[in-house]
Parts: sequence; C-alpha cells; structure tokens
Amino acid sequence: MKLDGILPFARKLIDKAVSPGDCVVDATLGNGHDTLFLAHLIGEAGLVYGFDIQEEAVSTTKKRLSEEKLGDRVQLFHKGHEHIFTSIPKSHHGKIKAAIFNLGYLPGGDKTIVTTPGTTISAIEQLLEIMSPEGIIVLVIYHGHQEGALERDALLQFVKQLDQRAAHVMQYQFINQQNNPPFIIAIEKR
Repeated sequence: MKLDGILPFARKLIDKAVSPGDCVVDATLGNGHDTLFLAHLIGEAGLVYGFDIQEEAVSTTKKRLSEEKLGDRVQLFHKGHEHIFTSIPKSHHGKIKAAIFNLGYLPGGDKTIVTTPGTTISAIEQLLEIMSPEGIIVLVIYHGHQEGALERDALLQFVKQLDQRAAHVMQYQFINQQNNPPFIIAIEKR
C-alpha cells in the first residue's frame, strides 16, 4: 500500500515539526512507543514531557526508555494531560514544537479507564497557548468503543470551531474500512 497507515502518518507529521533540541509532549504515554519515538527525535539537547493517569503506563514507559538509555531526555508525570500548562515549566512555554495523543484506553490495560472529551479539550487549549508558532498537535482517535465515540464527536465539534487564523486543522482517515478504524486530527498552530 502506498498510503501511509494512521500511526506512520502521525509520526510523519511529528517528524516534520520537530528538530534536535526541541521540547515536545506525549499527552498519553500508553505503552511508551510514542515517547521513545519523540526521545529519539529531540536528541540529547531536547526534552519530552509525558503524561498518563495510569501508573502502569508510566512504569512501562520508564522501562522502555531505560532499555535504550533515553530516560534523561524525558520528564514523566503520573497525572492527566489536563495538567500540561501547570506541569511544564514556564521557561518552556512558547517553545513546545509538537504533541501527540493516542486517545481511548491503554492497550492491554483496563478498558474502563479511558480518555475523556473534557480533559482532552482542556489539554488541547493549553497546548495551543504554550506551543510555538507552527507547532503541531496530533490526535489519534480510537472510536470503536462507546466512550471513544463520545470523545470523537466532542473533539470534532471542538476542532471545527477553532479560528482558522489561529490554527490549521486537518483530518486523515480511511473511509472504506470496517470496525471503526482510528483516524487523525492534526492541529497546526499559526
């Protein structure tokens, strides 16, 4: 297939926005794959801020980073992404180049613990305030469960009303696949 899958496309968008030495955010640590990807992108002089409400996600991510000796490039927070503004030092406000969210539940974890529209929208608003111009937010939306469908609808409504003078918003998805395939919403700050 010549078309990028959802996760490769998400990473391609992030890769375009990030250079060595940059500050970035993994808003949903999950199993640490995106954190590891970001840690490689930002190099030795950059910093990844990672957030998750589940201790399991934080410890899995720490382990993954430790195995590749990248822990010094990442600051992990065992708290929700709705705390981005107060958790990231003011010295990095205006300098965040990218953020990624994988919404839904922790793969292999408790499926009753899910991301929610209120906290996700709050995190997006906070990121748009502290990101640098041309910073990008990538939301990978998994909507094949009841809470995911609710979050999808709320997020689509929210991003459609973002002022085009403040942000470019794009949706990338496969429209002929079965079983509610995930899709991407990308927001680039102007």
